[in-house]
Amino acid sequence: MRDYSLTGPENAAARAKGLASAEWYRCAIPRKRMKELMQRRDGPAIRDTITWFAAIIGSGALLYLAWGTWWAVPAFLLYSVIYAGPSDSRWHECGHGTAFKTRWMNDVLYQIASFMVVREPTSWRWSHARHHTDTIIVGRDPEIAATRPPSFLTLALNALHIKNTIAELRRVVLHSLGRMTEAEKDYIPESEYPKVFRAARAWLAVYLAVIAACFAMGSVMPLFFIGLPSLFGAWLHLFFGLTQHAGLAEDTLDHRLNSRTVYMNPVFRFMYWNMNYHIEHHMFPMVPYHALPALHEAIKADTPPPYPSCWAAYREIIPTLLRQAKDPTYFVRRPLPGAQLEPSTSFAAAPAA
Repeated sequence: MRDYSLTGPENAAARAKGLASAEWYRCAIPRKRMKELMQRRDGPAIRDTITWFAAIIGSGALLYLAWGTWWAVPAFLLYSVIYAGPSDSRWHECGHGTAFKTRWMNDVLYQIASFMVVREPTSWRWSHARHHTDTIIVGRDPEIAATRPPSFLTLALNALHIKNTIAELRRVVLHSLGRMTEAEKDYIPESEYPKVFRAARAWLAVYLAVIAACFAMGSVMPLFFIGLPSLFGAWLHLFFGLTQHAGLAEDTLDHRLNSRTVYMNPVFRFMYWNMNYHIEHHMFPMVPYHALPALHEAIKADTPPPYPSCWAAYREIIPTLLRQAKDPTYFVRRPLPGAQLEPSTSFAAAPAA
């Protein structure tokens, strides 16, 4: 098993191979068209955010009215999915600063979504920046969800966000005390540490307030509106998230080989904010989510065939993970238009961006 930590020997090995902060392959697209696609707008994100918050409030009202009856169980599960599932993509897009044209709107929704998905805002902003700089480069990328061999226990626990939440809350406590982990020091600038510490202390204050409300009311109801939904709705963003990279090539500088584009239905696309166009997003991360379908059309002739559905993607992912449990060297080799590049060596063969 390779060492996927950021402080082990794989980090130095990636640097020695020229894989760290390297140039990536990009599909050719006219400059004028790219400028059009990169135009940011407030309208789509305002519309989608109002719709999402309305759904949260509506499902929360159902939970409140059903409290004390068995109907509270399905109402809570519905509320949790609406609360936690889309918060992952909102955290993601606002972290890139592309969801809205207006910066403060990105910042506000980013802070809210970060709390809802249980990802500290500053540390995860830098973690995700590293993920884009060194996507699925072992020893460099802190966000590799499916290692080789895969840990099925970890994946099962994170269907309820259990392992990730425990790890995140430990970091929150550590950060509230003014300390950073060694891995975080590898990708977070020291000048950002005060932001990390302030956010951690604010989060602790919110959690303590929720617990205090439970005691004051003599009921666990507050935890079912803030806290537990982040766990019970997490299966949806795990379901979406594994389609991004699981089972594909590691240590390649071609996003066509380590990322998937999967066609999804309109409801899933709304909840996932078009992150199903994942090759496109990684190749051109400054294109807003609402323009990704158009970007897909512009470059699809130079990318592998998209998966026609989530079902089609998982028909590949599940057998691949099962095989990797026995043979960690195995991975899916995606077909490329024109010359066929071997994913295991494409970091040397792919043309520079």
